Amino acid sequence: MRRSFRMSLRSRSAVLLAAVLGFLLVPPGWGRAENAAPVCAAPADLVGFNKTLPRVAERIAHGGPLTVVAIGSSSTAGFGASSVTASYPSRLEAALNAKLPGIQITVLNRGVNGEEISGMLARLDRSVIAEGPDLVLWQVGTNAVLHAENVASDAALIAEGLKRLKATGADVVLIDPQFAPKVIAEPGAKPMDEMISAVAKQGGVALFRRFAVMRYWHNVAHMPFEAFLSPDSLHMNDWGYDCMARLLANAIVRASTDTRETAHAPAPPG
Repeated sequence: MRRSFRMSLRSRSAVLLAAVLGFLLVPPGWGRAENAAPVCAAPADLVGFNKTLPRVAERIAHGGPLTVVAIGSSSTAGFGASSVTASYPSRLEAALNAKLPGIQITVLNRGVNGEEISGMLARLDRSVIAEGPDLVLWQVGTNAVLHAENVASDAALIAEGLKRLKATGADVVLIDPQFAPKVIAEPGAKPMDEMISAVAKQGGVALFRRFAVMRYWHNVAHMPFEAFLSPDSLHMNDWGYDCMARLLANAIVRASTDTRETAHAPAPPG
């Protein structure tokens, strides 16, 4: 009886030791899908432009250089990112350089935290046009939604800005608001999104549908908001900015070259 009891203790000890060693040897998060990094992807109809980028195409055809200016508010400046280099303009420069090796590409960040459409328009000449850009990325509308501005008057301001930018010969891409709890809680979110789409069409410029892409991530790909947003439930986090930049880089390349790209965006080196 005593021998049997000792063997039982030994067996239990062996099982316990094996369990402990197994726990220590298995990497944290192994086999747990919820710890896997989100996949940076979106349907082609959400990320593709319906306009070509002739100025960018010309620069690429001649081997560069290519100057891109990103104007906007805090989500252009990079609020919510861990560093300036994690902002979407910085990640876009890295993605474009990876996709177009041998071409000198510069992406200038001209985002200002908290700025509204009228403020961007007021500094358009000195912050954007003075840089002689080949491509302008204009992120607009979020603060207007948060401050309940008049959509019709904002439409007129955006149209004026597009006219001035196009007069320089630069290609232009409008970027609409982010799909985030603090934005979609406002009644003006949907009207603003629809207005920016209409103004882009009327102005003959491309539109990057950030609102629709982020809505896809949350509603279709079932990503929790914290996967791509910072804790303030408004601004994007490092992953969100990086994925946005990679999808935007794909769209820019597709609209200015004959290279066929997929909506799935592999990470650029660095």
